[in-house]
Amino acid sequence: MVFRSGFACFVGRPNAGKSTLTNALVGSKIVITSAKPQTTRHAVRGIVTRADAQLILVDTPGLHRPRTLLGERLNDIVRTTLAEVDVIGFCVPADEKVGPGDRFIAAELAALRAPVVAIVTKTDSASRKQVAEQLIAVSRLGEFADIVPVSAVAGEQVGVLADVLVGHLPEGPLLYPEDVQTDNDTETRIAELIREAALEGVRDELPHSIAVTIDEIRLRENNPGITEVFATIHLERSSQKGIVIGHKGSRLKAIGTTARAGIGELLDTRVHLDLHVAVEADWQRDPKKLDRLGF
Repeated sequence: MVFRSGFACFVGRPNAGKSTLTNALVGSKIVITSAKPQTTRHAVRGIVTRADAQLILVDTPGLHRPRTLLGERLNDIVRTTLAEVDVIGFCVPADEKVGPGDRFIAAELAALRAPVVAIVTKTDSASRKQVAEQLIAVSRLGEFADIVPVSAVAGEQVGVLADVLVGHLPEGPLLYPEDVQTDNDTETRIAELIREAALEGVRDELPHSIAVTIDEIRLRENNPGITEVFATIHLERSSQKGIVIGHKGSRLKAIGTTARAGIGELLDTRVHLDLHVAVEADWQRDPKKLDRLGF
């Protein structure tokens, strides 16, 4: 039997369902998800290993018109990834009309060497008529190797999409051990789980202003069955602290409760989470602060 292995990248405008689709294909939550645009800020690799192939999915930030240095760096991540993968999945949501952002991305993809599979996502959020109309609209955006409708939430066509992507991979050996689902380090995954919890319920520009760093992870001295995690939530303005902390600390407590559950599942241990909120003025526009925060 021919064994294939290689890299696939999902690209699309912000909030096109790329991260949810990555998690569905991997079968585990390796990427945080949110209704907020630009949730993904790093190239996250999810690994799908099966009898005939190993598919490494690279989830990237959404391509967008940058307004900050952070936005420029996120776009650079996307373009670098696109130049290196074996197949590209171009995600367009079924419940939103094709727009200038989709046409811009389609034009960029046309200049690349890798085959492009157009993926109409979120089909569970649209009627059959809407899905059919979107498939036609997407087909007019360019020449695609395949076009696949899929719902990551409902699990519809996920296996079909995996088969299509694998079909575009070159023959090759295993690139990662069979039991590995992501190459992201634990510290990064914990920071992302905290940021995911912090994104819930906030609006306007605040989601873009939130970054999380891990200060320390250690086993509790008198009880090694508990892992202590110390983390900092970074904001851009002092006025944002009140929103994140909430009345008498209620919102920060809720963030901790939500994040602690995910971290406990990840580490398979009880977790004590200590969160601190700090202000890094205009960090999205400051190269030194971006470097320090891991961007």
